[in-house]
Amino acid sequence: MEPQLGRELGPVLTALARTAVATSFEPRPPGAATLLADTPHELSRKTATFVTLERDGTLRGCVGTLAAVRPLGFDVIRNARLAARDPRLPAVRRGELDDLKITVTVLSPSRPMAVGDFTTLLDRLRPGVDGLTLKDAGRRATFLPSVWRGLPGPERFCAALLRKGGWPESLWSGDLRSAAWPEGMAAEHYEAASFTD
Repeated sequence: MEPQLGRELGPVLTALARTAVATSFEPRPPGAATLLADTPHELSRKTATFVTLERDGTLRGCVGTLAAVRPLGFDVIRNARLAARDPRLPAVRRGELDDLKITVTVLSPSRPMAVGDFTTLLDRLRPGVDGLTLKDAGRRATFLPSVWRGLPGPERFCAALLRKGGWPESLWSGDLRSAAWPEGMAAEHYEAASFTD
């Protein structure tokens, strides 16, 4: 079920994320409570989010949470500041701020998928709608629903997610429908609403 969030909150969330990144360059960045003064009460509901930063079509950072552990506003501020210093990429510089495209993605609660093989998983996924998390005892990886745009088709989507999560190449490089389901693997899906400034 897609997150129940009014579209009018989109500009509020992206502006909050941009302010969080901008103020992170200050010697003593203001706390979340200061940034959240005079914001709508809907931002106090616990909600999981991702914040994605792009510049000229290039990813500059993407950080998020899969579980609703913080109020929406706090989660956006936290993830925006962490995305600006995503350890996988060079840190965002102050001079880039005006050129950043900021997307805030609000997630619905994750729901387990009762699957025990890849054929069932691939048949149940809804391209363009479902975000997917795969996990076992040692690994966890997720793709937001927006990733379907670059990886159309459940097979490509799942294979890329397995590669991202560090599962063995023998699992994701061939015919996924005939691949053995790893022991202890679980799948969860969720929906999301994305807002871009």
